[in-house]
Amino acid sequence: MWRSRAVLAAFASLSLTVGGAQAAGAAGAEGVAPAAAGSKAVGLPPVVSHVPTSEKVVFITIDDGWAHDPAVAQTLVDQRVPASLFLLPGAFSYDAQYFTGLVEQGRSVNVENHTVNHPDLTALDAAGKDAEVCGAGEQVAAAFGREPKLLRPPYGAVNDDVRLAAKACGVKALITWTHDFTTWGETPATPQLNAGDIVLLHFTPTLGADLKRALDAAKAAGLKPAALIPHLKSAGLVK
Repeated sequence: MWRSRAVLAAFASLSLTVGGAQAAGAAGAEGVAPAAAGSKAVGLPPVVSHVPTSEKVVFITIDDGWAHDPAVAQTLVDQRVPASLFLLPGAFSYDAQYFTGLVEQGRSVNVENHTVNHPDLTALDAAGKDAEVCGAGEQVAAAFGREPKLLRPPYGAVNDDVRLAAKACGVKALITWTHDFTTWGETPATPQLNAGDIVLLHFTPTLGADLKRALDAAKAAGLKPAALIPHLKSAGLVK
C-alpha cells in the first residue's frame, strides 16, 4: 500500500512550491510555521514549535526510546506527568512493555510517530518519506492499539513535501520544539519557560536528571505539564 501512497504524494507534490527546511525555532511568532511565500500548502498539517494558549501549561515530549530507565517511568506515573512519546520502532520493539505500561498507568501518555530510521525526511524522495512515516505509524498502531496523529520530524527538518507525505499517512500536525533540555555531552543552560512551550527530551541515560530540570523549570515559571493534543485542538491547529 505504501507504494501507491508514495505515487500519489509524488504527483501531488508537483503542485507545491517546496519550502526550505524549517528547524525548530523557524516558526512564526506563535510557534506555528506559516506557509512559505507563494506556497500552495493550504490544507497541509501545521508545523508547531509552540502552542498558542492562555493556560499556564507546558508540554513534555520525549524522543527515540533507546534507554528504558524504570525510575523515569516511575516518575512519569507517580507525578502523573502528561507526555507525548515520539518513539522509533526499533527502540520499543525489544521492550514494548516498558512503554505500554507508561501508556496504561500514566496520565495522558501517548506514543506518537518519529519515523522508522530517524532520517532527514527532506532528503528523501516521495517513496522514502512514505516508507518512513507511514511505516512507523503502522508499527506504532500495531504495538499500542492507536494510530499516531503527531509526527516529530527528525532534526526538525521540514518542508512542504514532508508535510504532504505526513498528511498522506494520517498525521494531523508536525511537532518540533521550543527548548531542548537533553544533556548532549554537558548539561545545557536551563531556559525560562513560557506558557505553551514544547519541551524536548530524549530517552537517554540522562533522562531522569533532564526530566527533573524540565519539571523544576516549569514549576518555577508557575506552569504545569499538560496533554498536547487537546491543546492543539483548542488552538484550532488540529481537528
